[in-house]
Amino acid sequence: MRRGALDVRRAVASRPWTRAERRVVSRGFWGYFIIAIEPLFIAVLFSSLAITLLMRKQESAIFVAPIFLCSSAAFLAYAIVLLLPAARALIESYGRVYNVDGYVRYRAHRRYHDEPPTYFAAVLDAEEHVLGEWPLRERPEALNVKPLWPALVEFTPYGGIHRIDGRSTGVLPDDFPALGIGAPGMYAGQFPRNR
Repeated sequence: MRRGALDVRRAVASRPWTRAERRVVSRGFWGYFIIAIEPLFIAVLFSSLAITLLMRKQESAIFVAPIFLCSSAAFLAYAIVLLLPAARALIESYGRVYNVDGYVRYRAHRRYHDEPPTYFAAVLDAEEHVLGEWPLRERPEALNVKPLWPALVEFTPYGGIHRIDGRSTGVLPDDFPALGIGAPGMYAGQFPRNR
């Protein structure tokens, strides 16, 4: 009988997120929230403008108010799209971080012969059951060595692989500036990290 990934993860050692790890995710969420304030504000402004036009009961308001209502809905949808991944990451930070002494597997997959491959990283337990698999942006150098190797892995179902043999993969950085201000320069090596 084949066990599901959730059943297999229940048998794996886990720990709660540390305060420092949760702070990194929280700072990312608040950075996205600050960005989403602008479309939220514009959505409220456009909807109040449309309601005001309709309350005045002018003939031209019947034609103009729907434009403002549609624009308001578009800006509200944009704000929600901005906040959903960050909110989900914040909620997931109250879950568990799994630790397994198992395997890491990289693989390439093509749906069609003429399209470029999609690369995946997976965590497997000692019996080689897949605990989780995540898409990658580019071809990993590990595919040049071997597709499967033993490792001590720390991962979360939503975030992916955090550490392999104690080394960070960059999915969850050790530190993150408040509201994300200066993060691109910090991770590009232009600005020194505060330690």
